[in-house]
Amino acid sequence: MAATVVPHDPAPITLTLITIATQRTPSTLLSVECAVLVPMKSFDNAKARLSGVLSPHLRGMFARWMADQVFNSARPLPLYVVCDDEEVAHFADTRACTVLWKPGLGLNAAVQAAIDDLALLGHDHALVSHGDLPRSKDMATLIEPGTITLVPDLRSDGTNVISLPLGTGFEFSYGPRSFERHLVAAR
Repeated sequence: MAATVVPHDPAPITLTLITIATQRTPSTLLSVECAVLVPMKSFDNAKARLSGVLSPHLRGMFARWMADQVFNSARPLPLYVVCDDEEVAHFADTRACTVLWKPGLGLNAAVQAAIDDLALLGHDHALVSHGDLPRSKDMATLIEPGTITLVPDLRSDGTNVISLPLGTGFEFSYGPRSFERHLVAAR
């Protein structure tokens, strides 16, 4: 299995020994049944690091707007939201996303359980994207059959997007320094 890393825009300062993905054409998507999975936490807890400049209400509005940008960049692929919050579930439902309800599991276990659900639903590839990527564009270009594609955050610390074939045994490990752990897991 190949592993591909896509740099963030603007590119991180250090990208050593990393293969850069090229643009994909729609013809490469015909051989996979891909779904987009967006893990989302409560809007009440969204963007806490902005609490010094934005009220909880404005942070929630900002989180909704960013999620809409991610959903739009993923269409026409089928969209799933994994969450454990009623308000997030309603929001996702009103945007034609299928809700995968995973209460109390935490991010990594919830994503893994949702990935297992996607396989049971007949998908053979998933693109997992955080919902707070307002500049995301045409996510389908990140899908390469048989390849795990990783998109790091600006500092190459976190992992913003993971595109992967299902059934690989890939272990999700979000949190500080997740990009490094995901890169090791992808190899």
